[in-house]
Amino acid sequence: MATLPFLVPRVTLGMQSHDFSLLEMQQNIHELIAQQHPLEETLAAITDWVSLMMPGALVSIMRCDPDTQTLSMVPSNQFSPDYVDQMQNIPIGPDQGTCGSAAYLRDPVVTDNIQNDPKWDGYHHLAEAEGLRACWSVPILTADGALLGTFASYYRSAVSPTNGAQRNLSRGAALAALTILRHRDLTARKAQEAELHQLQRGIEASPHGILMADAQQPDHPVVYVNPAFCEITGYPREDVLGQNCRFLQGSDTDPKAIKAVRLGLEQKTDVDVTLLNYRKDGTPFWNHLIIRPVLDTTGECTHFIGIQQDISQQKEQEAKIRFQATHDLLTGLPNQAAFTETLEELLGHTSGTDMLAMFYLDLDGFKPINEGLGHRIGNRILQAVAQRLKAVMPERATIARLVGDEFGIVLPDCPGRNAIIQLAEKVLQSLGEPIEVDQQMIHISASIGIASNSDKAVQPHQLLQFADLALDRAKRQGRNTWQWYGADKAEHSRHSVTLRHELHTALKENQFELYYQPLVDAVTGRMRSVEALVRWHHPARGMVSPAEFIPLAEQTGQIVPLGLWVLRQACQEMAEFNGRRERSLRVAVNISSLQFIRDGFLDDVFRILEETGLSPQLLELEVTESVLIDGVEHVIKLMEALKDRGIRVALDDFGTGFSSLSYLRDLPTHKVKLDRSFVQNTATDRRIAAIVQGVITMAHHMDMMVVAEGIETREQQEDLARRHCDILQGYLFARPMPLAELCLLPEILPANSNE
Repeated sequence: MATLPFLVPRVTLGMQSHDFSLLEMQQNIHELIAQQHPLEETLAAITDWVSLMMPGALVSIMRCDPDTQTLSMVPSNQFSPDYVDQMQNIPIGPDQGTCGSAAYLRDPVVTDNIQNDPKWDGYHHLAEAEGLRACWSVPILTADGALLGTFASYYRSAVSPTNGAQRNLSRGAALAALTILRHRDLTARKAQEAELHQLQRGIEASPHGILMADAQQPDHPVVYVNPAFCEITGYPREDVLGQNCRFLQGSDTDPKAIKAVRLGLEQKTDVDVTLLNYRKDGTPFWNHLIIRPVLDTTGECTHFIGIQQDISQQKEQEAKIRFQATHDLLTGLPNQAAFTETLEELLGHTSGTDMLAMFYLDLDGFKPINEGLGHRIGNRILQAVAQRLKAVMPERATIARLVGDEFGIVLPDCPGRNAIIQLAEKVLQSLGEPIEVDQQMIHISASIGIASNSDKAVQPHQLLQFADLALDRAKRQGRNTWQWYGADKAEHSRHSVTLRHELHTALKENQFELYYQPLVDAVTGRMRSVEALVRWHHPARGMVSPAEFIPLAEQTGQIVPLGLWVLRQACQEMAEFNGRRERSLRVAVNISSLQFIRDGFLDDVFRILEETGLSPQLLELEVTESVLIDGVEHVIKLMEALKDRGIRVALDDFGTGFSSLSYLRDLPTHKVKLDRSFVQNTATDRRIAAIVQGVITMAHHMDMMVVAEGIETREQQEDLARRHCDILQGYLFARPMPLAELCLLPEILPANSNE
């Protein structure tokens, strides 16, 4: 392999001229560095200089990115643009070509034949396309060994370097290192100058007031203020410089804040306070002041820098938010949270002999007014009520709007029960006067519940609860009245609350069971169907009567999930029951009016039948006349839809509601169930007997069957059979029983009927 003679004796005039050109180019490079020319221009001059010293060489410089640990070639006219593009972001590593290896090893690396060098794997095609056969590279390093890049020469033939060539590469690398470091220092200095200039502009443009005070003078005079300081305080710069900032303080400035500032200045520590300051015109403003000591290079405090922010609007907003958090914005009265807090405070400071009373007031008939006349009118009424309450109540009373049209009033230091009652009467009288809104005279009244700490209420929630219970009693007594809490009447309410919770738990824990009572043919006693009746096995109380929990479930809406469970369970059990019998029995399930008219009820029924496999013809739904309270048309459509699927609907407890005959005419039912109250008195009361006979006759003429409930004696059975009643149900035949016992019953009931 050839070795190129890069350094030859200078014996001719041409050689002397060559040396002069090299010196001139080197001098030019130093001038470029001194004159702070662009980095790429200076690096290009260095590569040209080394190229002149190394004829036939293509000289390149690659810069190192310390963050990504990659090399990128500096653009050069000695290589094609495509090759320069490909030589960007080359990883530094032992097998990353000649330059990547030199950078990795921090030592020169020579590749005298690129095509045979495994370090060039992955780059052979690039070298081939560029016509490169050899590459020598040295790292560009700082004095402390930090990598700046690589300096390399390429050749179009396989060749090894001489000692002189290696020296020239090292000279070029050293000059490139000087250039890069000078550029780096220059860039950093310019950035620092720009940063200082930007900082000065930023301080001048800051919306916060900024000042500097001399820390080494006794009175800490001000030596600098920015325009924002002058704008906030109203003092011009010339009035401030040389003065101590205490001129901003006034008579209402918090002494604790002033002491904190003085202590920080004495101890040369940070200060962060909010204090009331005064402008030149005497108007106050809230100043959030931050003071920091400024230290020199020796650590000595030479100045203080203060940053002030006018937070008056923030303070006003905070006060507004505090008011909104504790008050009703419509009436300006305290809200429920503030009222409860006041209750707690008053109860805590009230001795056993001091009487404290609370009114829980609710407007009667406010909802129709609010919905019929609009919320604007409703809001005006609420505001008027608040004003009247404030006019009637003594100053010591706390009046609050709790929620909606409900108000709370707490009265400490009450002289006695009679005085409280008289005050309640005055409230009712005041609110009974018409309220004029937009030239309309609107009449309204209120119901009041009263409770006191003598009712064993020691906590705010207890007093609220007792007054609320008393309010409920006032509502039930016709409204426009007051009621005082009574513990005996509240016991039932507490029991209802407990039972409601336990009912919810029972639904979750599957504490319910279905019992079944047979319905038999009035003449033969043969079982025709069964009625599913829910039973509750309470884990502590045992069996809970349906008469106790069914009405509560109706009130709370829990009857819907309970009714859905009963329907599913009855369909599931009767599908299995009938699967073991030759003759299937129909099952009747009671459906509450709330569940029957609820959206999605039909979908629930059809889905349960499909999931349990019970035939629709074997399901009968029993409803009472209460389903018709909100209208007949929707109920008729539901019944027709059920009828189309083969599901029968029976009218339960017939005769106990109102308009029964019109319902009998309109509803597409197939069966009427006479209430037990008729059955019990048929034999002794001619008028009831006539009603029963009339219902049976009318039902038969309308192709309906009649069921009589509550049959307990043979005489009742025989009497109703003579009246051509179709189906009978009662204890005479069988009591409600679990499914397992139903399976053991004979077909003819009562069991001894053939004896």
